[in-house]
Amino acid sequence: MPGERLAVRGTSEVGRFPGAAPPTRVELTIHKDGEKKLEEGGCRRWFKKMCPCCCKRQSNTHDVTDKVEFVKPPAPTPTPEPAKLTVENGEAKEMEEMKLSVCSVDLLSSKTDQNRKEHHTELFQGDDMIIRRGQTFQIEMELNRPFSADNDKLHLDLKTGPLPLVSKGTHVIIPLVDHLEDERWEAKIVEQNGNKIKLSVNSPASAVIGLYGLTVTTNTLKGVAANTYNSDKNIVMLFNPWCEEDAVFLDDEEERKESGPRTWNFGQFHEGVLEACMFILEKSDMPPSGRGDAVNVVRVLSAMINAQDDFGVLVGNWSGDYSDGVSPSAWSSSVEILRKYHSSNGTPVSYGQCWVFSGITTTVLRCLGIPARSVTNFQSAHDTDVSLTTDVYLDEDMEPIDYLNSDSVWNFHVWNDCWMARQDLPPGHGGWQAVDSTPQETSQGTFRCGPASHNAIRSGQVYLKHDTPFVFAEVNSDKIFWQRNPDAGFTQIHCEKKAVGHHISTKAVGSDERADITHLYKYQEGSEEERIAVETASRFGSKPDTYSTALAEDVLVEVKMEGEGPRMGADAKLSIVVKNLSSQPRHTTLHSQVAVMYYTGVLKGTIRKEQIPVELLPNEEKTFDWVLPYQQYQNQLVDQAALMLTLSGRVSETQQVVANQTTFRLRTPDLNITPLGDAIVGKEMAAKITFTNPLPRMLKGVVFRVEGLGLQKGHEVIVGDVGGHSTVTLTEHFVPTQHGPRKLVACLDCKQLTQVHGVADIVVLEN
Repeated sequence: MPGERLAVRGTSEVGRFPGAAPPTRVELTIHKDGEKKLEEGGCRRWFKKMCPCCCKRQSNTHDVTDKVEFVKPPAPTPTPEPAKLTVENGEAKEMEEMKLSVCSVDLLSSKTDQNRKEHHTELFQGDDMIIRRGQTFQIEMELNRPFSADNDKLHLDLKTGPLPLVSKGTHVIIPLVDHLEDERWEAKIVEQNGNKIKLSVNSPASAVIGLYGLTVTTNTLKGVAANTYNSDKNIVMLFNPWCEEDAVFLDDEEERKESGPRTWNFGQFHEGVLEACMFILEKSDMPPSGRGDAVNVVRVLSAMINAQDDFGVLVGNWSGDYSDGVSPSAWSSSVEILRKYHSSNGTPVSYGQCWVFSGITTTVLRCLGIPARSVTNFQSAHDTDVSLTTDVYLDEDMEPIDYLNSDSVWNFHVWNDCWMARQDLPPGHGGWQAVDSTPQETSQGTFRCGPASHNAIRSGQVYLKHDTPFVFAEVNSDKIFWQRNPDAGFTQIHCEKKAVGHHISTKAVGSDERADITHLYKYQEGSEEERIAVETASRFGSKPDTYSTALAEDVLVEVKMEGEGPRMGADAKLSIVVKNLSSQPRHTTLHSQVAVMYYTGVLKGTIRKEQIPVELLPNEEKTFDWVLPYQQYQNQLVDQAALMLTLSGRVSETQQVVANQTTFRLRTPDLNITPLGDAIVGKEMAAKITFTNPLPRMLKGVVFRVEGLGLQKGHEVIVGDVGGHSTVTLTEHFVPTQHGPRKLVACLDCKQLTQVHGVADIVVLEN
């Protein structure tokens, strides 16, 4: 069917469900504009010979895109007399000398030239012409003779997309003017030296981004036929966060300079990345005319980063089996993934999970000029029925009803913020926008999410596009407990108001510290503003009457952990705190069960159940130690080593239900990286990488992956088996190639232990 998309994986195996699918190869052919040129008809050439004065071209501003000449074949003519032929040949020679033509065009595109520096694109690799919209750029031309402003005409044509049209902004005609004005496509001669001229070209801040072909057209006022020159180099136009008129303008130089969090190399300026981003734009269904709208571009890229629907960049896999690809935890850079996708002509890369999708999204958006950052939300809800609540269903015996509990809370989830104005929303909703490329739920039939305004999310205005309800539920939904009645209906028995949206974080500007941005996503928990936002959002969900009934809350249950929490390889120890806020005694029995959990919130299975009797005096608080021995979980864990502890009970005196769900991850050790020697361009140095196995058993098939942009290329080091509690030391020798602050990143990959990373900051000096 027209417009129907092929899916790489079934929708039942996306996001919260384990499963994977093999990538599918897609052939894509891009025809370059200008491969065939229409030549001037023979009749017109003959007519100009006979009567040059009648063929003078009048000064006009016609749209040359839409101009078509219909030419009849020339009628047979008698053989001219020799004397007449001599005269005609003389006229032809004179006319050829009058013609103005372009011999060469210099786009001044090297990294050291004015254009790349002024447009903040000098960090991109190579010498391509990479500019940003909304500001002038320079080009130089060599002509066959000096340019005469009184007699010569010149204009530029820029074309992008398969069917360039002036009306769509994909065919731009740039006239030569005496004075440049803002927000217009115009060109002015700023220097002239003999046959050489230098043009300053202006572009509007709303220009379509992407890859443009350049043509220069010259003619004279004396009727000589026009000449065209097609540049053999293309021009790449990007968004411009330095331009106040651009929708992505960010008035903070330090924010614009930011380059990323965690031990992830975004590499947006690395060789091959820009070409891959242009390829993704071409491969999407987005018409070139829509590439001037930042909201539209971000929404399309959110879909293109995942492989669902459109054979995008990355295949998601939450099954734990990555044998036919690369484990999501093994990646440490966007560069390899984007290059692989581009070089394979659009075959989706295997495999990714949320932090990989986010890392690639950050790279692509930044490469195209849109300010972006990766964001981590701890205890991130996944609302599947648009209720704006996280629903937990229990049976008559207070046991979870698994087949009804489709909502989940991910241990953590990583998405993106991008910065832009939102002219499509009421005033005040510009700035940071949430966008998520991890395939979870469809949006208008496609796996994508956002951009959703932070302000709309914070205030509960979930009726504002795009996908605000889903993001709101991730960060600020209440966890509602429902119990099945004898008549098969359900009654709301408990509401946990601080269950999701903890420590929403990104990388701090100018440092590797964590910056807490929870306040950007929601008001302070428990405040009047936060409660109003929750209830406002709920009214637009599928269960608008959720908050119509007040619940008793005189007994509270919470779970606490010391420090950074339990560590992998040791017994997991938590504390259960029960408080009686009333002046009467209270009795209950807490039903406790702990289950192994995928970080997305999907439970693999319960590994222990127990009951804890609780007796409380008036206003009493009791603490119970809860311990899960290493032997009980050592063979049960999946990726991320996450566990969920569920507590539920009923207070005998009041029939109040108390409930709590706590997820925690068994912390893994870091790789310690110590630079050795001076870091100088061209001089060999070393770095020592140390790792200690935290488990009392052997790790099989350990592999280290090491990479450092500007330091050394990414590569694998096969370590092999590592015994229980053993220490591995690896020394890397390399020669830095670029000066300035650099990061050496390493990660460990093996079946028994994942999410082991390390990073070292290295400042490389010039030789």
